[in-house]
Amino acid sequence: MAKVVIEDGYAPSDAEPFMNERQREYFRRKLLSWKQDILREAQDTLVALQTENENHPDLTDRASSETDRAIELRARDRQRKLIAKIDAALSRIEDGSYGYCEETGEPISLKRLEARPIATLSLEAQERHERRERVYRDD
Repeated sequence: MAKVVIEDGYAPSDAEPFMNERQREYFRRKLLSWKQDILREAQDTLVALQTENENHPDLTDRASSETDRAIELRARDRQRKLIAKIDAALSRIEDGSYGYCEETGEPISLKRLEARPIATLSLEAQERHERRERVYRDD
């Protein structure tokens, strides 16, 4: 795929062809930047956990520290899963399926992709999916 230069301040619009090279490059950069931020935060967490003083004489302080650590590790696990979704979105950009609903094949709105660049379903398909999920969960 040829590299497309994206100028600062560019934002995809409905006035241009959907998922043209410029839009794909915009979302590719957005996803890569998001992934880098997550990896940087994970590295910071790792350093903090390694340097944290574990010698808490007070049981309450120790319990509080362990709770904080568990919460932080759960957050990192969620972010690890998010990285997998970002990588999947980057693969879809490469294979040309990015921006199209997996269920209907229709374009996902630019507004939705801007808010959730890893989206795989259009808003309508996502709402149907969530309604079905609620019905099955309530049974």
